[in-house]
Amino acid sequence: MTITLSDQDKAIVRTAAYGAVSLLAAASAKPHKVATAGSTALYSATGAVGHVLAAKSKDIKLPGKTVAALADQVLPALAAAVSLLEQQDPAEADNFRGIVAVALETAQAQGAPSPTLAEMIRKITAALDAA
Repeated sequence: MTITLSDQDKAIVRTAAYGAVSLLAAASAKPHKVATAGSTALYSATGAVGHVLAAKSKDIKLPGKTVAALADQVLPALAAAVSLLEQQDPAEADNFRGIVAVALETAQAQGAPSPTLAEMIRKITAALDAA
């Protein structure tokens, strides 16, 4: 099945995925390593979502200055991204969930697991499953 995403839909998907990596980096003792590893995993994604994530774009807006402000934007975006992908192609929604999960695992592998990182991953996973 082919999916057709509007520019706004693509922005939601990109903001959700890269925002999840940003949240994890913000909760990490090694934010630069976490952000680099997570972003590389997202850029390496396949399928229709992979094309969206790999596109050069300036539509990712993550203006929060605190982790709480970032979470207020990213967690709903994750649920929205899954929901809009589910409407068009459930397989792509599953692909998106898997892509974000791999990015989180890759990012988490950059440092020692911590309760803070584990809690952020739990919140991100809950947002992905909320749709």
